[in-house]
Amino acid sequence: MTYDHDPVTTQAPASGVYSAAARRFHWITVGVIALQIPLGFVMTWRGNTMNLWDALTNGLYSAHKLIGFLLLWLIVGRLIYRLLHGAPADEPSLLWWQKAVSHLVHWLLYGLLLVVPLLGWIGVSLYPALDIFGLFKLPALAAPDEAAAARVLAIHGWLAILMALLIGAHVAAALHHHLVRKDGVLRRMLPGLPRA
Repeated sequence: MTYDHDPVTTQAPASGVYSAAARRFHWITVGVIALQIPLGFVMTWRGNTMNLWDALTNGLYSAHKLIGFLLLWLIVGRLIYRLLHGAPADEPSLLWWQKAVSHLVHWLLYGLLLVVPLLGWIGVSLYPALDIFGLFKLPALAAPDEAAAARVLAIHGWLAILMALLIGAHVAAALHHHLVRKDGVLRRMLPGLPRA
């Protein structure tokens, strides 16, 4: 089924279900973030807290950098798709303030999903630590400056924690809607549903 929408409001049809492509973007992002955030904590714990700079730590950092780089482009694609195709109309049972909070959280998450990996890339460019598994290097976005790298990577880490907390609130709200309110908020994004 085509995804007809009003080009001004970018509202999808009143089916209330996100398109299959939008749902794929969402769940791939969920999977990547579910891997990336714990990976970031483990690598910094081994490297910075325990001062274990061995092959495993280096491999964790390489994996984190590569996944972050790929995540950035995934989110760019997802955001372009969202801007071109819009989203379904809001769940009709929501109050106006719930809709406002929902939109705010979604756009904050989009922003953080762009800014956090971009800051990571800038940080490893400044360090410089662009090597990936000894196979290739990410393109540098800045000239080396270790003091600036420390500041940028600290902001990267704090924003990643903020993003994790926001994701936790997003998941809790979705489960509350599904299990307590029993409305259609979560069903709109579940995989495998046909469009109405």
